[in-house]
Amino acid sequence: MSGKANGAPAPRKLKILMLHGYTQSGSLFHGKTRSLEKILIKAFPPPPPPPHNKSLPASAFSGTPPISFPPFTLSHFSNTTQRIKEQENSHHSPGVTLIYPTAPILLHPADIPGFDPSTQESRDAYGWWKKSDTSDEYTGLEDGLATIRDAIKDAGGIDGVMGFSQGGCAAALVASLLEPDRPAAFAAHQAAHPDAHALAYPAGWAELQREFGQLKFAVSYSGFYAPGDRYKAFYEPKIRTKVLSVIGSLDSVVGEDRSRGLVERCVGGEGR
Repeated sequence: MSGKANGAPAPRKLKILMLHGYTQSGSLFHGKTRSLEKILIKAFPPPPPPPHNKSLPASAFSGTPPISFPPFTLSHFSNTTQRIKEQENSHHSPGVTLIYPTAPILLHPADIPGFDPSTQESRDAYGWWKKSDTSDEYTGLEDGLATIRDAIKDAGGIDGVMGFSQGGCAAALVASLLEPDRPAAFAAHQAAHPDAHALAYPAGWAELQREFGQLKFAVSYSGFYAPGDRYKAFYEPKIRTKVLSVIGSLDSVVGEDRSRGLVERCVGGEGR
């Protein structure tokens, strides 16, 4: 929605970016989170459609004396519709939109843990990056972040981000990149660690930050932090955006220590 009511910005839909895990896709993640979607829609219901008054039959006015109305001008119409909008905004939330992009890296059977090639099963499997077998480097991370950047831009900005597993790690990276002081942190880290092959601040994110600002929240479900000096600028200084980390203590893929490592790299996460 656009415009203002009573001097305050008119509400608009809450927009949440949903980032799937490794070996998933946007459509698959959407299917797995439909229950959450229903809960959010119930919590943030869209406004009801405007009423449609049915015309009264002519017989309803039989025997009724004519009524004189003052001249109806365009300004009367404008003022009336503005009051209706203000009443709607004061009583109804504008709704919620969940955005499900798909990661750009198509995974092959050899990239998928536990995949049995003898099954000949076709899988809709993608990743935001692939971890190197010989180092902590995340191969293709720049492409993954570019896809997320474009999804945010196409949506006209987002309010928050939610991710699962690898998507949970990516959610924290997104929250970090959209903080106003993060470009300077990347530049300082590169200057202080010239031999670390530190990642440069990704292209296009500064423009996103200036246009849409910092996120209101991030949710990382079974997420983790990116290890190694190459990615320290994401976490130093610590992420100030409010991040809810849901830790799977029995998760056989992402160890609890990796998830707690992400918690410790967020403001307020020390000692938790």
